[in-house]
This record gives sequence, C-alpha cells and structure tokens, in this order.
Amino acid sequence: MAASISAGQKPINRNQIHYLRVCQSVFLLVSESLEQLNDIGQEAWRMDLRLPLAGTGLCIAVLLSSGCSPSEEKQQVSLEQKTAQFEQSLDAIQDPKLKDAIADLGGSLLLLERAQLRLKNKPIETEYGDDALALLKHYPSPQALVDTYLNGLFVLRKTSNSDYLTDLQPVFPFSFNMPAQFPFPHGLEWQSVTLSNGKVITFQPEWSETDPGIQLSPSSSNLTNPDDLTVTYPFIEGVEVENKDQPQPVTLQGKAEVIAPHQVLTFELGKADIGKQRSDKNVSVKLLSLDKNSAEIELTNSAPLSPELSETPLNPLLVQARDTTGQILSRSGSINENSQQIAFYAKQLAEMQKQKAWSQAFEQQLEEERKTFEREQHSHYTKVYFNGLIDKLEVNVLDFSGATVTRKDLNLPVRRFDPLTTDSKIQPLPMPVVVYDDQAPNYLKGANLDEETLKKSVVVHQSTEDASAARIEFDHPKTFNDELLGTSFSTSDSPVTFFTQNENGKRGEPIELPSEAVEVDPLRSSITYDLTLFPETPAYAVGAIPLFLASIEKKALPVSQLPKGLELRGNALVVDQRLFPAEAWRFYAKDSSGQYLKEILAVSHEAPAKGSASFDVHYFYGQPSELETYQRSELNTVEYGFEVKLDKLENPPPAE
Repeated sequence: MAASISAGQKPINRNQIHYLRVCQSVFLLVSESLEQLNDIGQEAWRMDLRLPLAGTGLCIAVLLSSGCSPSEEKQQVSLEQKTAQFEQSLDAIQDPKLKDAIADLGGSLLLLERAQLRLKNKPIETEYGDDALALLKHYPSPQALVDTYLNGLFVLRKTSNSDYLTDLQPVFPFSFNMPAQFPFPHGLEWQSVTLSNGKVITFQPEWSETDPGIQLSPSSSNLTNPDDLTVTYPFIEGVEVENKDQPQPVTLQGKAEVIAPHQVLTFELGKADIGKQRSDKNVSVKLLSLDKNSAEIELTNSAPLSPELSETPLNPLLVQARDTTGQILSRSGSINENSQQIAFYAKQLAEMQKQKAWSQAFEQQLEEERKTFEREQHSHYTKVYFNGLIDKLEVNVLDFSGATVTRKDLNLPVRRFDPLTTDSKIQPLPMPVVVYDDQAPNYLKGANLDEETLKKSVVVHQSTEDASAARIEFDHPKTFNDELLGTSFSTSDSPVTFFTQNENGKRGEPIELPSEAVEVDPLRSSITYDLTLFPETPAYAVGAIPLFLASIEKKALPVSQLPKGLELRGNALVVDQRLFPAEAWRFYAKDSSGQYLKEILAVSHEAPAKGSASFDVHYFYGQPSELETYQRSELNTVEYGFEVKLDKLENPPPAE
C-alpha cells in the first residue's frame, strides 16, 4: 500500500478532526440529519460517523425520549427495564474512571439496541434522496475531488452587531449537512489569526473570561457550523470601543488533512445476488440479505491497509437503493457492527462490571483484547435501512488500500462580502475550482408546477392544544415556484363553515357563529377558530382557501448575448435591479459542460441615494458560459376546496 504524504508536514491531531471525534465507546450513533437531533425518538439512527456521547446522561435521555408503536411495546418495556437496571448499577460504582468507562460502553450498547428496534419497526414510507456519489462523478479521480475541497476553501468575515466580536466563517466548496456530500475522511485544525497590526492570535478551544487580551475561539453563535470562529476583543467597562479602532483579522491560519481512497468501485446488486460473492480487483462484496427496505452487506478487501490509517475509523461502504421508479431512496439509518462485534464488546462490558476499580493494567488488557479482536476481523459489515421498497442496490466501495493522505497548511485571507451593502464597488471573488450544483435540476422542476400538482401536495395539519386558538393549516412542500411568488397577493373571501356530526358519524348541520369566532389568514393558508365561542361542538370544517401559483417563463442565454442589465465579470454576474428586479427574476449559470454551477454567495448593492441604480452580484464556482433566466410573468390564485374532520380538543376546559 502506498500512502502519499506532503513533505515537511506533521499529521493533524486526529482526535480533533471531523472523522475522528471518538470516545472510548464503540457504538456511537449520529442521526442521518441534524434536524433529527431535536426529535431523536421519532427518527431512526445510524452508525456511520463516530461522534462522542456526552456520558451516560445523554445515553439514558436518548433511550427514553420517545413513545413507541403497539408492535414495539413489549420490546420497549424490556429495553426500559434494562436501562433502569443499568442506571442503578452505575449508581453503585464508586471509582469515577470505571464508572465513566462502563457508562460509555454500556450506554452505547443500549443505544444500539434502541436503534435496532426503531429501524426494524419504522413504517415503510417512500422518500427520495440525492445520489451520494454525484459529487465524485464530476471529477476525474478521488484526488481531484480532494484538491477541489482544499483549493476552494476561503474565509468570510460575518456582519456583527457587537463592537467586541468579529465572526469568521470558513466557506467550503461542498456542503457538510450530510456526511455523504463529502465522502472522504477529512479534518481541519485552526491555529491562529493574523491581525492588521501584524499581531498573531493563537487559537484556543474555548473563550476565557479571565484572558484580558484579544482571543480566537470557536463561535458560540452558530452551533450548526463547528468551524465558525470568533475574534473577541477585550471589553472595557464604561469605554466605547469601536471595531474601526481595533486591529482587524487579515488572515486565518490552520492545517487540513484529507484521506482519498485509491479507487471507488461500484457493484449493482439485486435479489438474485443474495449469498453470492461479487469481486472486482482486490475488493469483494457479499449481499447477506435483502428485505423490503433493508440490506445486509459484507465487504472484504484483500489488500492491506496502511499502518498509518490503522487507527482511523474508515467507512468504506456507501450503499444506495433505488425503487422500481429508478429514483434513489433516502436512508433511514444503518448499523455497522455485526453480531460477533456486538458480542465482543458486550463481553468487555461484563469484564468491566466485575471490577471494583479502574487500573492502568486493566485498561491495557482491554486495549490488547480489542486490538487482537480487530486484527482477526477481515471484513466490514453494514445493515442499511431505506425509506421505501428496494428494487436495486448500488454498493460503492471506497478502496483505502493505496490511499493518499493530503496535508496542507492554510493561510487564508479574510474576505468581507456583506449580503447587503451601499458600496457601489464590485469586489472580485476569483475561484480556482469548479463546483456543480447537483440539486438545481430537480429544484428547478418547480418552475413547471401546475395547479393539479399543487393541490395534490397539500397536507392538512391541526392544532387543538388551545381551545381559544385551535388551528387548521394547509401546508405544501416548498418549491422553486414559491420562491417567485413575490409579495403582491390578491385574495378574495375565503369562506369556511363549521358543521356538527350527525347520528351516523357524518357531517351534520351548519353552526351559526359570530364573526370573531373564526379568523382566516389566506396568505399563511391557515384558519384559527375560538371554540369557546361555539354554541355546539364542531366536527367538520368545509370551505376554500387560496393557494398561489406563479407562471414562470424560462430562457437560455449564451453569455456572449446577454441583454442590457445583465453583465458577466469573470465568475460574477451583475444584475441591474431596475430591469431585472429580484422579486420576479432568478438566474442560474451553466459552464461549457452544460451542468449548473454552484453559487458561492450573492451581494445586494443598495442605492445609497434615491434615484441611483441598485444591483445584485452573484458569484459562481467556475466560469459561466450560459445563463438560465426565470421570470414570473403572472401570479395566479388557486382555490383549494376542503372538508376537514376536526381533531378533538386535547385539553378541554373544565366543565362549569
């Protein structure tokens, strides 16, 4: 195996980088989407990334954070009993190191059991996702993707309302809200910031209240982006200190590391491949099972891994599934530990629980056992669950035999591009890399949205928590069409009538109501009603609510034939707002390959004085050769007729 390492550079401390945020426990879970962290119990989990659990408190909270369906009830009771017993056993442990080690491993095993239960019993509801390898398909080799990531990174100075804080936002050429969007192990360490007076401020992992000087530390204002930083200036009580008098950040220093696989191999599998081994070069995959919405796969790589990567928890499998429509199903979760691995760590947990105290000798014994066990593992296992019925599987193998480790020292200029400015000067933002927008083609289908499709997409939600403000909401998935609706809405009356329920459980008589009992908000597609003003209990609501649909005209323009009001300056498109107002126009750029370029950022240059021109500037990763323009030609109102069976009041008022 050949590992290529840049000369003269030391490896990043891998405990601090994205792909190695690891604690002692083996079974660490992260949700498929950051949004799911707010409702862990309602969503499935997976084990692709290894992020630290915050001790047993989080383990227990996660395990008990949701209800269960009837089919899960018996298993759920057993799991809760196990959890309670485990928590009680922790209370009896006196040695803090031993207690922490047992909490980590035992809590993770319980969390794994919870994940297995949730994934197994999750209803099969079709949901489509993106191609996890679309990013790689744009570049001739894995290393070219790595180079694009490293060379496309820059730093923005963010606007701030404070004179004592300056936020810095590293801008990556690829999105990181889903791990598959950059499929290779990668890490970033910030080291220092150089100020305009030449002073270098060293990075510190957290802000110190007692440090009297200027500090560089992680930002506390944006928890969803762990790479954001804040330069904090000392606060002097009673003295106004403005940013213009402070030395400003000029460059940000750090180092990055990316591990690129030697090659990426793809296998297409179906039911006929169950139990069979498929091979390509040094890589073999076996489909162990294929159910309606899940698949078990085993990977074997006959080529050895570099000793340098032996402690790196690489995930070499990216598994995707398509249904009979040919579309890619989104994943609901995955588990990457087979029964033998689970049994081994359960055995280690049992050994821990027999101890009275933690010792260095016992820790070394566990570590030697772990290393011996892992040396005996010659395959990689995963069980993946999908949101929908599987027709075909696509198994992508990242072959890390012959991997290339690229390390780069970063010295990035801090740029300022405020979203809104009165400066008439257009700043250049040259970009040495090309990045494509893979979401654009699907998103722009919304330009052709028709009335029938819009109506069919409506989902009715009800809220009956407050008797005086019960609500009915008519929601629909937001599309590109919504982006061009503008603000000039014309709404007519939106009639709604409430009915009782008759003896047959059907719609009964209409209810006469005072006008203040019902409020219709057509712009938000919602109805609020005050049940305390109803003479009878309503069972049905019948009426119509307006939806809005833009008529959108699309044109393709070569950059050599742009009309007045559109100008291309390098990778920047300048749009005159007098001729192409943002409320009614959108612009997408393609390069010579015919693919959509990803937009880096946009700046609105507002007119400093009345009567002078204002314009927008859109910056792209790459050189546009063609523009697609989308113009709203008119705004249409669509009447959505409804009959809604009303939910019963959740908290009925006490009887008088």
